[in-house]
Amino acid sequence: MKVDLSDTRKIIQQYRKKKGILIPLLQEIQADYGYVPKESVDLISKELAIYPVEIYGILTFYAQFYLTPRGRHTIKVCQGTACHVMGGKEILDYLSNKLEISEGETTKDNMFSLERVACLGCCGMAPVVVVDNNFYGRCTIQKLDKLLEKYQEIK
Repeated sequence: MKVDLSDTRKIIQQYRKKKGILIPLLQEIQADYGYVPKESVDLISKELAIYPVEIYGILTFYAQFYLTPRGRHTIKVCQGTACHVMGGKEILDYLSNKLEISEGETTKDNMFSLERVACLGCCGMAPVVVVDNNFYGRCTIQKLDKLLEKYQEIK
């Protein structure tokens, strides 16, 4: 897939003369594309004289960055102690099987991306699933089916 770099060029121009700009620059590119395309990394490297390895060092160190296109909806399943004890692992496994993807992957229709998170800080609501920025506590497999249907309707 060819990536239109016109937005990346505009974003680079905004940051060109500033110091300490790499993380905010990458955040803005990701906000625009939904991930940081390789083509954008190549352009940043060329335009700002930063080695690609430095850029990828940032992109792979911080969990907020994605190197592949994300689904329309991101599902995060908490695996903290309380959620794990209350069935978080089973919920992650169920979603993985139902969506036919592993954690960190996106469905073929680009509808859902699935992530494992260490802790969401909602232990009293365990097990917890977050879809986009919406928290769902005391999740069960039956609730997950309804939840997936709800988000499949949101285009």
